[in-house]
Amino acid sequence: MSAFTVDTPLGEVLKPAAAKALATHLELHTVRDLIYHFPRRHDERGEQTDMQGLRIDEQVTVLAQVQSVTVKPMRQRRGSMLEITIGDGSGATLSCTFFNQAWRERELKRGRWGLFAGKVTDFRGRRQLNSPAYQLLSVDATKDEAAEEIEEFAGALIPVYPATQAVPTWVIARHVRTVLENFQPPEDPLPAAVRANRNLVGIGTALREIHRPSSKEALYAAKYRLKWDEAFAVQLTLVQRRARAAQTPGRARPRVDGGILAKFDAGLPYELTEGQAAVGEEIAADLARPHPMHRLLQGEVGSGKTLVSVRAMLQVVDSGGQAALLAPTEVLATQHYRGIGAQLGALGRAGEVDGDPAGTQLTLVTGSLGAAARRAALAKVADGTAGIVVGTHALLYEGVDFHDLGLVVVDEQHRFGVEQRDALRAKAATPPHVLVMTATPIPRTVAMTVYGDLETSTLSQLPRGRSPIASHVVPPEKPAFLDRAWRRLREEVQKGHQAYVVCPRIGDGGSDDDAEPPGDNEPARRPPLAVTEVAPILEEGPLHGLSIGVLHGKLPADEKDAIMRRFAAGDLDVLVATTVIEVGVDVPNATVMVIMDADRFGVSQLHQLRGRVGRGSAPGICLLVTESVEGTAARERLAAVASTTDGFKLSEIDLEQRREGDVLGASQSGKHSHLRLLSLLHDTKLITEARAEASALVGDDPSLARYPALAASVAAFVDEERAEYLEKG
Repeated sequence: MSAFTVDTPLGEVLKPAAAKALATHLELHTVRDLIYHFPRRHDERGEQTDMQGLRIDEQVTVLAQVQSVTVKPMRQRRGSMLEITIGDGSGATLSCTFFNQAWRERELKRGRWGLFAGKVTDFRGRRQLNSPAYQLLSVDATKDEAAEEIEEFAGALIPVYPATQAVPTWVIARHVRTVLENFQPPEDPLPAAVRANRNLVGIGTALREIHRPSSKEALYAAKYRLKWDEAFAVQLTLVQRRARAAQTPGRARPRVDGGILAKFDAGLPYELTEGQAAVGEEIAADLARPHPMHRLLQGEVGSGKTLVSVRAMLQVVDSGGQAALLAPTEVLATQHYRGIGAQLGALGRAGEVDGDPAGTQLTLVTGSLGAAARRAALAKVADGTAGIVVGTHALLYEGVDFHDLGLVVVDEQHRFGVEQRDALRAKAATPPHVLVMTATPIPRTVAMTVYGDLETSTLSQLPRGRSPIASHVVPPEKPAFLDRAWRRLREEVQKGHQAYVVCPRIGDGGSDDDAEPPGDNEPARRPPLAVTEVAPILEEGPLHGLSIGVLHGKLPADEKDAIMRRFAAGDLDVLVATTVIEVGVDVPNATVMVIMDADRFGVSQLHQLRGRVGRGSAPGICLLVTESVEGTAARERLAAVASTTDGFKLSEIDLEQRREGDVLGASQSGKHSHLRLLSLLHDTKLITEARAEASALVGDDPSLARYPALAASVAAFVDEERAEYLEKG
């Protein structure tokens, strides 16, 4: 067979049935697809072992002779079992069993010598290998040839591939071997200087060694090189996009002496934290430049991000522009509207009887506005009367026209799709400045890889006056703890405080998409607890006599608003809710939160939820109720949340438990994650180095014109749809 390239269809290399199976079950169509279908791990066969020294649970490879062969039907189910006995001449024997593989009887003949590898187990007092891997020695092999076969087999690193029932790992390995025999590696896309600087092996060597490693050292070198390709492709894309953004013409929105911002600052009843002041200066400098700002503002729940964003919005209004704050839900949009209105006071009511004529107008645009109110709001947005516009995705619809949109603030950006954010940006005549806010702390490598085209600011200080939050797991093995939890809630209400009870599901067939499904190794469970089911049980039982409200995403907007108003006003003692309260809801009098089925939520989400309590002068308490038993991953996750309120430490734990593809938005782009080997958690140093090399290369050659193979490789790794996702994320 003549040599072929990475672009050759598999149908030209493998038998038609094999190529069709790979395409149908694993979406592998070309040689590139198969060669880049990397092993999930490599199993190591034990070194050749003397059969007399075998221990239970040991991974071994033994040189032995087949002594007997038996095929018999299985007792409990259909099918047959092939059982052979092997021995090495020392008197020690092992039983080897193969299920529904009677065909092996044709090659495992009595008297044949071979190498058998597997894990030693005990079955009714007899040592055995269950479905061992084996290699029979050539019948006519010389002693030296046999020794070579033994050494190669016993020391081999066996690739284990992501596979399906129809195409198991050993079949994939066989196809890969076929391809590698006549494979012409692609031109190495990495510049020689980068390879030399970072001591990286060539692409051809890396691709061969990842599939058929000659040694552990060679496998490590291959993985390291291929991780570099992944990190470098993503970082080059982001560095290029950041460079292009820096050249994009925008409109400078500098500070104005004696403007609304100055009056607002003068009227603040407290000092900004050092972090708020520093981040404020960074944003002010960005806004004053004639290129659009692209900045990520991350900070713990309650660190004062909204105040920072209000000051940025006022700077833009002072310069004659408008600012829009996009929130993911009506509850949060309404909460922001009220909160910002309270902060601005008369400065946000220009034109009204009690307004400050030197101020601006604050307007709310949501889908549930009545026709007359909507017309009035849109008129203010269109003629520029409304300097600050708060809204949900209703801001994105046709008919919402801005007079001069200068700044887009996106709150809790991970709740928005790419197209939604882009649609709002498109409403400006020139590209607006963009400030993206998140209360979900992001590990440094994720920020560098997912938000690498954004400048990043972090608020790590909590404002003075925020109270500590104590968190405790309420476990199934101590039922008295749940009774105590409800008593503790009642005690807080008796002190004049309020409480949240959070459930993962609405009820009546509705579900909250944010609650996480069970993990791969966790058993099937009952349906998650629902708000509409839990609330009446609490009313009649442990919380009898308390005033209880119910809040979830499927309630009509005016009803949701009324319930939140009643809770904020203190008319309700307890709010039984879904994660609709996760972000932005600010009721300083709420001091206790009970999260039912807490194991159904992710780490970051639990951290967000508990940030709703302890927002006033009284300390907060969060009780994590679970049916997960000790020793399970879910229980360890809850213990981690209870042990610290450091969101950045929790974000590392969260990342450990999530697929890298989720972090990179594979589910949003609808594509496979291109990160096959790179770990955002464990490859921090590599990603940092790739970032530095990418910055140097793009600084010298922005379009990579001198490196066509590299440009093509980046395009293959980060296809246009993915690049769009990375840019807008």
